[in-house]
Amino acid sequence: MRPDSSPVGRKRNPIIEAARRAQIIDATIETVATLGYAQTSLARIAERAQTSKSVISYHFTSRDDLLEQVVTQIYDDAWAAIAPRLEAATGGPAKLRAYIESNLTYLKSHRSRLLAVADITGSHRAPDGTPRFETVGEQTGIGVLTGILRQGQNEGDFRAFDPRIVALTVSQALVGVLGQWALDPATDLDACAAELVTLFDLATRSTP
Repeated sequence: MRPDSSPVGRKRNPIIEAARRAQIIDATIETVATLGYAQTSLARIAERAQTSKSVISYHFTSRDDLLEQVVTQIYDDAWAAIAPRLEAATGGPAKLRAYIESNLTYLKSHRSRLLAVADITGSHRAPDGTPRFETVGEQTGIGVLTGILRQGQNEGDFRAFDPRIVALTVSQALVGVLGQWALDPATDLDACAAELVTLFDLATRSTP
């Protein structure tokens, strides 16, 4: 006999299924953020989502599949919040400022997502033991930053430098600030954003 909460055998409803998947993903994020990657099991997730393991297994093939979907969802949602800020900014310096500020602003409002994605990407391994998310997300951000910097150089906003090296530096500065905030929630992310904007404006501007 299957649990009453199991969807097996029911007529599929795409809207209800999408809502259930979103609920499970949110529950997974909160579970990882609260208990940590190692302690996150399907049973713990089901308990937080107030559902059954069979329902989770209906929507996700395995714990690994669920965790990978969580990371993808977090990256997609973050980019959906950041992209409009970049599109609205005009010129290299404004776009660089928008990138720094929008990253920190989004994660400031989604602390659980930061904690979860950091733990999952740092701990989750592929079958051969290599990090599953070694370059996912990070490389996307670096690619966007490199494009912003290169375009700014072409338009005369930025001085001559290697765009990828500077993009890597900006990315690691953001990682460092967010890592400090993860350890100490009292860290002022707005002040950090303002300081990073000033720092990289001075470092990249075309005139002294």
